[in-house]
Amino acid sequence: MILIRKLPWIPVLLLACVLVPATGFADDEQRATALFAGGCFWCVEEAFDAVDGVVATTSGFAGGHVENPSYERVVAGGTGHYESVLVEYDPSRVSYEELLYAFWRNVDPLDGGGQFCDRGDHYRAAVFVHGEDEYRAARKSKEELDRSGRFDKPIATEILERTTFYPAEEHHQNYYQKNPLRYRYYVTRCGRYSRLNQVWGDEARPGKN
Repeated sequence: MILIRKLPWIPVLLLACVLVPATGFADDEQRATALFAGGCFWCVEEAFDAVDGVVATTSGFAGGHVENPSYERVVAGGTGHYESVLVEYDPSRVSYEELLYAFWRNVDPLDGGGQFCDRGDHYRAAVFVHGEDEYRAARKSKEELDRSGRFDKPIATEILERTTFYPAEEHHQNYYQKNPLRYRYYVTRCGRYSRLNQVWGDEARPGKN
């Protein structure tokens, strides 16, 4: 069973999908962006910062219907947003397909009600795709996992059309680096790493320290 949402592609609208513009980069530096939701965005930042070729990550919100939501409003429910991370990467060093590989192995793809100890719609996992190439790559990666026989349930993680991304408040950015003790306590108590090891074994958390 493949839970993939097909939406019409509107090229003009796709040009305005992200509030954070990709400007100010050096002429010889290539950058592209990808958008993922994998539960607590602190943890998703940590996961992608460990991937060679990723040059920046930003925690925020995507997929909702309220403009400029605050963290408090999102976690209260009703905005439709997912906690998400905008990943800026150098495509000459890492491909979108490799980012998908890292994404899947940093989430519990069987959990449709949140991720790990964090429950609720805003903690669900999703791949937000921009254009047909990303859609085909994401769909292929999901279908391959679904057909692999490694899971006893269908994958619940959705593939959704990328929408406006709203950065979260500054104190949420790079939280795992700014508050290492609090972060380690949270992520351990939440059972994230142990569940990832259970689901993925040696493949869990590529690039982990």
